[in-house]
Amino acid sequence: MSKFLAVFRQFLEKRPILGNCVVYGTLCVAAETSQQLLNYKILEKPPKPLDTGTIARYVVYGTSIGGPLIANWYTFLDKKFPGTAMKTIGKKMLADQFFFSPQLLVVFYVSMSIMEWKQDLFEECRNKFFQTYLANCLFWIPCQTINFTFVPNVYRVTYIGICSFAWINILCYIKRQSANKIN
Repeated sequence: MSKFLAVFRQFLEKRPILGNCVVYGTLCVAAETSQQLLNYKILEKPPKPLDTGTIARYVVYGTSIGGPLIANWYTFLDKKFPGTAMKTIGKKMLADQFFFSPQLLVVFYVSMSIMEWKQDLFEECRNKFFQTYLANCLFWIPCQTINFTFVPNVYRVTYIGICSFAWINILCYIKRQSANKIN
């Protein structure tokens, strides 16, 4: 296991964007697949097949959209606000939660709507943004405190990816809900 971690760290150091896209994309797929396994195979009677189209959309989002955006964002934050002093951590958290996160949620909902060929690309975002953003703040502020305080830069997006597995399960759940259940 330690050899794998050494190789993984080396890969992340040499190719941080690619490595983090793979990690984030894999976690997006794992989160959506776990949601579908629970809903379609365990809770639903009779069981339904997995929705591979939705899983494919999470592959695209995680590896080609969300992963690169997040990797580049944390690289930018670490350069703009180097260090782990409380004041620096506060700046990173404020920038992350109140500048980047709202934009990333819009990108998520709109990109998924594009891939779903929806007529109104902004409808789901309008209907679910506020509740999703509130859940986002409640989940990510504690995670980011740990991230910016204790996690080395090279593992930052991987740590975010692990937290994202939990968060993406929440996001998948919110996305799966009808607008009536959210409001």
